Amino acid sequence: MTVRGPHAENSLPAPLPLRTVGDLRAALWSGYGFTDDQVSFEADLQRALEVSSEADLSAVASVIVEYRGRIRLRQGADFGTAVQEGIDLMGRLKRKPLSGDWCHVGEDDQADHPHQERPA
Repeated sequence: MTVRGPHAENSLPAPLPLRTVGDLRAALWSGYGFTDDQVSFEADLQRALEVSSEADLSAVASVIVEYRGRIRLRQGADFGTAVQEGIDLMGRLKRKPLSGDWCHVGEDDQADHPHQERPA
């Protein structure tokens, strides 16, 4: 996984100023956000503008808030670690045989099954 944007370095950068649509565009085109966010942002913004009236721009505001949150999430210090933990967990789950109707993997990596008692 190639990490772009703020996670390319070990130090935590200052939060980006995301006050304008231009700030959002610049951040997205600089690699902040998720794959294809820069394209989907423009499409979502266009759709929101088309359905909005001059007196009610709440759909536009919702798009801006959503993408600002996506950029902030991606900029978070623990983002890369959380993604890697998720990838590692999925790898472990794929290697485990499932028995029963469901399976939950806990911290000890032991499967809990609905019809089995947990070891003490």
